[in-house]
Amino acid sequence: MSTITRVVLAEDGVLLREGLAGLLARFGFAVVAAVGDGEALTAAVAEHRPDLVVTDIRMPPGFRDEGLRAAVALRRAYPGLAVVALSQYVEQSYAAELLDSADGRRVGYLLKDRVVEVEEFAVALRRVVDGGSVVDPDVVRQLLRARREPLSRLSAREREVLGLVAEGHSNAAIARALVVSEAAVGKHVGNILAKLDLPPTDDSNRRVLAVLAYLRGTDRADQRDGGNP
Repeated sequence: MSTITRVVLAEDGVLLREGLAGLLARFGFAVVAAVGDGEALTAAVAEHRPDLVVTDIRMPPGFRDEGLRAAVALRRAYPGLAVVALSQYVEQSYAAELLDSADGRRVGYLLKDRVVEVEEFAVALRRVVDGGSVVDPDVVRQLLRARREPLSRLSAREREVLGLVAEGHSNAAIARALVVSEAAVGKHVGNILAKLDLPPTDDSNRRVLAVLAYLRGTDRADQRDGGNP
């Protein structure tokens, strides 16, 4: 007799959450908890120790990448946990870290509007639980493009701020140069670090890593322009 896969499901939309729970049950999964935000997801995994987490990415309170950040943290806390991110969007800031964790084993990233066959969806979840990985081709393309051209994700203002950071200016000095508040500069710097896939860490200076990404990007631009000023 096959072992039943225990699942924690995270999705803020009540109707979709209930629909997914019913779908998973139909294909032999046991949904031990169905929650609506990242904090509840973390608590449910700690309580139930499931085999698989299926989580949306944008959830309360900010509706940005709360589900994906929770998934990355859960992979660190429970290395054997299978995780599938299911979303309408490709969130590059943490997606690469999730897919890189544990050499990409027992992990998946699927786009909701491309899951058209429920049986294929169930097979994909089984594949992840069994140690494989499933990634939507659109996710792969966007991550590869972002890794080739990391600065392309930044707005014009963010590139301007990063250029000043690269010159060694503090946030206060950048605020004076751009005639904006220091809080606005801090927000821009935070967005830059997130878009360059530099999540918080105790082991490295993220501003230095951001500057290195900036220098690599400008070097490539100079090469494309033939080195002309």
